[in-house]
Amino acid sequence: MKQLVMLGGGYGNMRALKRLLQSSSLPEDIQLTLIDRVPYHCLKTEYYALAAGTISDHHIRVPFPDHPRLKIVYGEVTEIQLSEKAVHLQGQDPIYYDDLIVGLGCEDKYHGVPGAQEHTLSIQTIDKSRQTYQILNNLPANAVVGVVGAGLSGVELASELRESRPDLSIKLFDRGEIILPAFKKRLSNYVQNWFIEHGVEVINRSNITKVEEGCLYNHDERIDCDAVVWTAGIQPNRIVRDLDVEKDAQGRVVLSPYHHLPEDNSVFVVGDCASLPFAPSAQLAEEQAEQIAEVLLAKWNNETMPELDEIKLKGVMGSLGKKSGFGTMGTAALIGRVPRLLKSGILWLYKYQV
Repeated sequence: MKQLVMLGGGYGNMRALKRLLQSSSLPEDIQLTLIDRVPYHCLKTEYYALAAGTISDHHIRVPFPDHPRLKIVYGEVTEIQLSEKAVHLQGQDPIYYDDLIVGLGCEDKYHGVPGAQEHTLSIQTIDKSRQTYQILNNLPANAVVGVVGAGLSGVELASELRESRPDLSIKLFDRGEIILPAFKKRLSNYVQNWFIEHGVEVINRSNITKVEEGCLYNHDERIDCDAVVWTAGIQPNRIVRDLDVEKDAQGRVVLSPYHHLPEDNSVFVVGDCASLPFAPSAQLAEEQAEQIAEVLLAKWNNETMPELDEIKLKGVMGSLGKKSGFGTMGTAALIGRVPRLLKSGILWLYKYQV
């Protein structure tokens, strides 16, 4: 049997699994093995709500597929040996592959800010999101929470925390002149004004220079905080950073047009660790995974490589609590209740169709 090993049960590998297991052209001699730390797929796009306490843990867990062609291994990946075609797991024997899809996701990037890694909370994994919830939930009334980074994750966390804990003082630190500068100005103004109207202090043009226990420094000015959540950037998983392969300026793996290493057509990289002409997102990982599944099926069946279409994203939806939101669809900017309802509908469809 030939072995396809898939590292990480995130959005990309879940979509690739679905396409491969549903395909009538999946050869009989292919065995699929999925490796993950936890026994379920986690809806990472909803970690902000788990950390804020507005949803419970079971709302963002989806079972892995139950299929006779799929083997699931639980463990912590410690190393990928490309020369040996081996994946090493903590405390377990190596797993060897014929083909590999690396979908290990990302980690927080601290940009060299002293104390940031040691003294801030995270929402990058389900475990860290649980820990963040515990700390935020146990804060006393009138405690101060700093959220560093006003990208999509920071905006959604700050707004959800405002609904969950209206007694808290929330400070959202944003490097730009206005929140979400990559979006249309009308949308950015709407989000910024939502925070002002709901009592969240937005500190634009911020520059966090140091974090200590109980405080952070903005332009070297001390600001006391009872808790600080870091949402100010991501980088590929350490396992991927350690690979001796070509990477772009963000540390993501440079790939061929078929999403595998240019020098090794048996190793594919999907999602946050892949160098693509878009910012990492669940939607991007899924679109890329569709193409990886198509390429693998052609390879296994000794067919000509398919002509892959340019990846096009449908849009972005973000929430401002449970009743309002923002987003883009094509060239249109959406604000208010409609994008929030659209996001909820997309999430519901995903959970029950994955």
